[in-house]
Amino acid sequence: MQYQGLFVGLTTIDLLYLTPRYPSRNQKVVASESTIAPGGPVTNAAIAFTRLGDRAKLLSVVGKHPITALIRADLERYGVDLHDLDGDRTESPPVSSIVVTEGTGDRAVISINATKTTIASDRVSEADLDKINLLAIDGHQMALSAKLAAIAKLQNIPVAIDGGSWKPGFEQVLPHVDYAICSANFFPPDCSTHEQVFEYLSRFNIPHIAITHGGKAIQYFSEGERGLIPVPTVDAINTLGAGDIFHGAFYFSILREQFIEALTSAAQIAAQACRFFGEDRIDRAIAAYRQWGT
Repeated sequence: MQYQGLFVGLTTIDLLYLTPRYPSRNQKVVASESTIAPGGPVTNAAIAFTRLGDRAKLLSVVGKHPITALIRADLERYGVDLHDLDGDRTESPPVSSIVVTEGTGDRAVISINATKTTIASDRVSEADLDKINLLAIDGHQMALSAKLAAIAKLQNIPVAIDGGSWKPGFEQVLPHVDYAICSANFFPPDCSTHEQVFEYLSRFNIPHIAITHGGKAIQYFSEGERGLIPVPTVDAINTLGAGDIFHGAFYFSILREQFIEALTSAAQIAAQACRFFGEDRIDRAIAAYRQWGT
């Protein structure tokens, strides 16, 4: 069965460079590879979701600046259905510059988030959730995300958040969340430890919570049960966006599996993605995961 997810949040255009080392001050480094691709947490998740076999509807701001043609072409190629929240916008979309270091897969990122492209909640309605099986939110369009999350809750549509970092307004979304998948850098107000993060999120009666730690084990709290899920070890050449791919894979899996199994599947796919660089990275990661899993 094919499911459809609604993905709400940030879309960027990413300029990626694979280099032997990170440049020091006033130094030029020749990249061994480079690529240009659409980016943003929820956008990357939507791409992974579609490449795994489901359908993704993306609510984001792209606009009609000349370079947005690259974003639109790639999203169409990946099968993501873009619904532009500000199609008449003429300014450049957010641009991210990323340097990925060969040998370690570590990355350095300079980017702009959605603070300059925030859209009011009246731009979305109940109709946006028609035939949707899951709502995914990255927190970069908080007002309209809160509105959609409340509607989804009433319609028994599961709501998932990508808690990459705390963003003001998340507290308006959390009462409607079924799956809170957070990074180790997600610290709500007055939280300084991951135990406090679990306690904070539990106050909103979120049934399923997980905190990822890169290559280390995932912590989870699911309907009263706590535990750790190991992450596969791979020879990483590119950790950029692995968390976003993890989310897309989790959304795909949670529509078919239980929480712990979905986290495990997502971790395996994200780990495989760390082995590749380039436009076909997600497809190669999925192929490797499916071959590895047989």
